[in-house]
Amino acid sequence: MAKRHSNYTRGTGCPVEAALEIIGAKWKGGVIYHLLDGELRFMELQRRMPTVTQRILSKALRELEADGVILRTVYPTVPPQVGYRLTPDGEALREPVLGLRAWGARRTAAACAMAAE
Repeated sequence: MAKRHSNYTRGTGCPVEAALEIIGAKWKGGVIYHLLDGELRFMELQRRMPTVTQRILSKALRELEADGVILRTVYPTVPPQVGYRLTPDGEALREPVLGLRAWGARRTAAACAMAAE
């Protein structure tokens, strides 16, 4: 686990707390979800998540990179382009993230059905 989270050493809930601290911020789950299909540039991520600000997306990407969930690659172009992709640790989140997506889809479908009544 990354040094940022080395203080999680006691108690049965510690692994859950540590995991949620790494991926639990609102936009981090979306970043991970969109990178499941492969590498994306910053602007591609921003287009897929139109309500996130550039500042917040940059912050989420920096934190995910620091935690070893994503890898940032700078391409030598003019202007420079940066790509983001999941590391093996990030790829290990595939099933949990897809499970959260399915759960969220069921929840929103139920809420929409109740609102229509």
